[in-house]
Amino acid sequence: MTVHPALVLILGALLVPLFKGRAKSLYVILLPLLALLAVYDLPLGNFFNVSWLAGFGEMTLLRSDKLAKAFGFIFTINATAAFIYAFYLRDNTQHVSALMYIGGALGAVFAGDLITLYIFWEIMAIASTMLILARRSKRSYGAAFRYILVHIIGGLFLLAGIVITFNYSGSIDFKAFDPETERHAGTWLILLGFLVNAAAPPFSAWLSDAYPEGTITGSVILSAYTTKTAVYTLIRGFPGWEILMVVGCVMALYGIIYALLENDMRRILAYSIINQVGFMVCAVGVGTAICLDGAVAHAFCHIIYKSLLWMSAGAVLYRVGMSKCTELGGLYKSMPWSLWLGTIGALAISAVPLTSGFTSKTMILYGAADEKLFIPWLILEIASAGVFLHAGIKFPYFVFFAKDRGHRVQEAPKSMVGGMLILAFFCIFLGLCPGPLYSILPHAQNVTAFALDVVDVDGHVHHFTAWKFAKVVTQMQLLLLSALTFFVWIKWLKRTDTIVLDTDWLYRRGGRLFYRGADRFLNTANEKTHRFFIVKFIGWIGRFTKSAPSRILVMVMTPFWRARGLEENDLLEKQQAFYEDARLGAFPIGRAAIFAVILLGLLYILG
Repeated sequence: MTVHPALVLILGALLVPLFKGRAKSLYVILLPLLALLAVYDLPLGNFFNVSWLAGFGEMTLLRSDKLAKAFGFIFTINATAAFIYAFYLRDNTQHVSALMYIGGALGAVFAGDLITLYIFWEIMAIASTMLILARRSKRSYGAAFRYILVHIIGGLFLLAGIVITFNYSGSIDFKAFDPETERHAGTWLILLGFLVNAAAPPFSAWLSDAYPEGTITGSVILSAYTTKTAVYTLIRGFPGWEILMVVGCVMALYGIIYALLENDMRRILAYSIINQVGFMVCAVGVGTAICLDGAVAHAFCHIIYKSLLWMSAGAVLYRVGMSKCTELGGLYKSMPWSLWLGTIGALAISAVPLTSGFTSKTMILYGAADEKLFIPWLILEIASAGVFLHAGIKFPYFVFFAKDRGHRVQEAPKSMVGGMLILAFFCIFLGLCPGPLYSILPHAQNVTAFALDVVDVDGHVHHFTAWKFAKVVTQMQLLLLSALTFFVWIKWLKRTDTIVLDTDWLYRRGGRLFYRGADRFLNTANEKTHRFFIVKFIGWIGRFTKSAPSRILVMVMTPFWRARGLEENDLLEKQQAFYEDARLGAFPIGRAAIFAVILLGLLYILG
């Protein structure tokens, strides 16, 4: 029996309020485990085809292939660790929203057509907004409002692109768009919709604005799914689109610069997401099999070590209640587990040899070098050094070491430590033995514990081994240079309580200006409308309704009085007197009878 992994989580989320206490926590851990089993048991092929959408062809709710299953594995593994981390939590809102969000991500990954993709895409947007709102603070409400506005715009780009693409091709199949023959308005809009969720500048500020304002558990989960689902869609739909190389390189440098400027530890980690996704986007732009597999592998590893870093930061926030580097320091004495497990994540994101980040990032760098793309390769190498500077050293140093601020707290709860231990294990295991990761990559062949063959469309075979002496030495030189730079410039890198202006400033201020402008315009329009329609027009209608019948009767009778030879003054007196009689309804009986007969005659004729 084929079970859709997304439905396991989405339908299971509806039952969460029925459980109480520890049973609730165990239940939400069980659901991603069941979804993981469903992913593992999925045969390759298309399932749950629906043809009732007239005119759009057939919808494929479940498409299972190696690419989709690779993302399905990491999504469910990470979800399991995240819910173990959140074992202490009893909040129905967070649990339901998280399960719906992860289910939406799984649904998007396994979608075989653009309509199904769009439906799950919007489920993700709504559920992730609820995870931000769940913190129930003024800042989180504002961030959630801005977040959903950006994603509504991204969803509209996607929907418009789908409609145009359908009109162009007559198909809603979600496939790779040929960069040579399918560059039209529809595909560009779809690409733009994907890049919004990938947090590509200038649409990236929603990530650093919203993720740090989520709940402790919510931010851990948010860090893993939206951007990586976008990476999946780019791999599926836009391999080899050169523009993505440019976008990826910009993202890689952009994330570093802002992470180095930032003071808040969770905002540092948010900007590093942009940096790391830049590596994946650039790899998709190169479009060779080795780079696409590198993007998949790096997305897999990134979810693990990034979630681990967010867990470490969340543990600090849980115990200390602060997130600014200027307010933290000296916590290595109180929270050694959070320190060392977080440090493993920091080493992995920095691509230190013997960690998972090294085995995945080197695939992308190898692919760029193999295609002789010197500029992208150089930018990514520089970005690698910058990652170690801001995430590998800056984050643990200023949070756990630096100046002791006198915080004497307990270690994180056992459930938090347990969740971090699981992800730290994967960071080391996939660094020492990447073979299991390589085996699930879409183009992998002849996989061993440390190497694999990747075959391009043209038949060219790449034999890739992460553990080559030259690669290890080069990477260590790069990291040591970065570490030296940090400690030499530490006086200037020392954090101050500053505000970093990102592009979110534009829609924060722009939103206020728009509101004030719209408020002024609408209030003015309302006042003018009231004055014209209510005061003048409706008043005129009232006056006309009151006097019109009398005036009409005067107009009818005037020709008869003129025929009787009345002088002008007498005529005016006659008209005035008749008008007053008509207005008051004070006609003599005989005259009223004549009017009645005339009226009945008219009714008879018209009838």
